[in-house]
Amino acid sequence: MKYDFVSIMDRKGKDAMALDCLGEPWAPAPPKDGYDVIPMWVADMNFPVLPDICQAIVGRINHPSFGYFEPRPEYYDAIIDWHKKRKNVADLKAEYIGYENGVLGGVLSALGTFCSRGDNVLIHNPAYSGFTKVLKQNGYNMIFSDLFIDDKGVWRMDYKDMEEKIVRNNIHAALFCTPHNPTGRVWEKWEVEKMMDLFKKHDVYVVSDEIWSDIIMPGHVHTPTQSVSEDAKNRTVALYAPSKTFNLAGIVGSYHVIYNKRLRDRVNKESSLSHYNEMNVLSMYSLIGAYSSAGHEWADELCQVLQDNISYACDYIDNHFEGVTYARPQGTYMLYIDCEKWLTNHNMVLNELLKSGWDVGVAWQNGAAYGGKYHIRINLALPLSLVQEAFRRMDKYVFNK
Repeated sequence: MKYDFVSIMDRKGKDAMALDCLGEPWAPAPPKDGYDVIPMWVADMNFPVLPDICQAIVGRINHPSFGYFEPRPEYYDAIIDWHKKRKNVADLKAEYIGYENGVLGGVLSALGTFCSRGDNVLIHNPAYSGFTKVLKQNGYNMIFSDLFIDDKGVWRMDYKDMEEKIVRNNIHAALFCTPHNPTGRVWEKWEVEKMMDLFKKHDVYVVSDEIWSDIIMPGHVHTPTQSVSEDAKNRTVALYAPSKTFNLAGIVGSYHVIYNKRLRDRVNKESSLSHYNEMNVLSMYSLIGAYSSAGHEWADELCQVLQDNISYACDYIDNHFEGVTYARPQGTYMLYIDCEKWLTNHNMVLNELLKSGWDVGVAWQNGAAYGGKYHIRINLALPLSLVQEAFRRMDKYVFNK
């Protein structure tokens, strides 16, 4: 491959939450003496960033002026080109694009235009912990519709359950995650169409988090929620960022796409009220560097590397961890494993299992925050050698000790 997905970076002491925050109440415990940490919990990557991003940032830093600014046309051009080439979106214009400090802030800005605090919001379960946290903190009532695994091992939406809950709870706002975190499901076009037809029927507006939409495994295709119909285009606020694709969460910078002018004006107003939702000049240049021709090539290689890592992990579970099940991720780099049968067979609770991994440096994540009573969330965006070492430790010290 042209780019480096093999080198093991020393991130300790380099402002990496995945390593420097172990031991915090919301993080894995540090390992016992003698074990190094393999970071598999925070959803960031352990690969060197695309060099063109660093070059774009450094090139701007070399000019010694950082005063007030307006986004460059190149910023919007880069987003439009990226969506055209990677998401097959041909009608995106600069006026439809708006800056957001983060996807979660964008969620709140959109919900602030859809409904009032105290209203009911439909969300699928399992659910990204960031969603549940900000909805609860800001006074929204979450109405969960459980996803289920079909007889082919694929996560699916329960449309009957969704409709019943929309009607019963007078719901007019929904939060949709595509691809889905934490399950890694890449929804097929017909699934998104069926969902949006349901939302049209009951006049439900949608916040669509598509931050993972560039990390799609070979053989699967991301369908932008706004692309399935003219009605979907006009009742959806879609949220994107280069942060997941290019590991730029520490740079800060997301954006929304809103076609409906009235809705766009209201969301922009809501986003502006804090006076802190403004672009950083280096965030702008990092996006321009990421959404470049080199970025396309890097993202393609990344998806192949992640596919190989997912295959290794799934095959290892199948062959070594009896009682552990999963639905194979079709997108993202997160693996969401179900340990219920293993825990029952070994008369153990999930926290004990998690701790046995943490003790030997496998810093994986409790799935309870995502709605999984017996689940563990595992980040596979590491060099394959680290994935292999992590699963060797799981085998020797955790599941088969």
